[in-house]
Amino acid sequence: MISDLASTRLGMLTPSSNTVLEPLTFSMLANQSDISAHFSRFRVLKISLEADSVDQFSNVPMLEAADLLADAKVQSICWNGTSSGWLGFEKDSALISEIEARTGIKACSSILAMNELLAKFNAKRISFVTPYLTEIQQKILNNYRLEGYEIAAEKHLGDPGNFSFATYAEADILELCRAVANEQPDAILIFCTNFRGAQLAPLIEEETGITVLDSVSTALWKSIKVAGGEPKTIHGWGRLFDV
Repeated sequence: MISDLASTRLGMLTPSSNTVLEPLTFSMLANQSDISAHFSRFRVLKISLEADSVDQFSNVPMLEAADLLADAKVQSICWNGTSSGWLGFEKDSALISEIEARTGIKACSSILAMNELLAKFNAKRISFVTPYLTEIQQKILNNYRLEGYEIAAEKHLGDPGNFSFATYAEADILELCRAVANEQPDAILIFCTNFRGAQLAPLIEEETGITVLDSVSTALWKSIKVAGGEPKTIHGWGRLFDV
């Protein structure tokens, strides 16, 4: 009997109200017969700087969700969310260390992967497209400025989400990307894993010549690498998969 079990199994920690990242990830993996993605949820209902929103991203529920992924004997566990953008990148670093110590499985995060790709593309002047509130957007921009990046442009929708982020059409996101592209940044960051931006990357890159880093795509890129696979086998989703 031939087993259909993929030899490379990717584990993803997913906000409970996110309806975009799973279908997008499956679409990106559609032609990958030996890579599978598996998801574990924890509760996230809104994005703001209020205490109850910040508390959603406590490591405790995320580690419990990681334990469940470990039961599937995945080769990597990725925090497929963007919260360290406003809470601080060290939050993801600490989470990754805890997941690895607790499960023995290599871990990563969407945003630390995005930052790694910024370095690979030597992108210093960057633009952001998000659905977030102004208070969240400003935290994100300030955290990147502290890392030495110049913010060329930004667009945000002022939505506290999180479920509602998935209701924006690709056309809305494309308009935002075209607007920030006018400032000719080194890279455009589509910064939300419940935002339908990943499939727009090739179009924007062809139109503008500007690298696009979508947070769902960066999560998948790093997950495959951490699991010992090769992201370059994914085609048609932007140049980030070529590095």
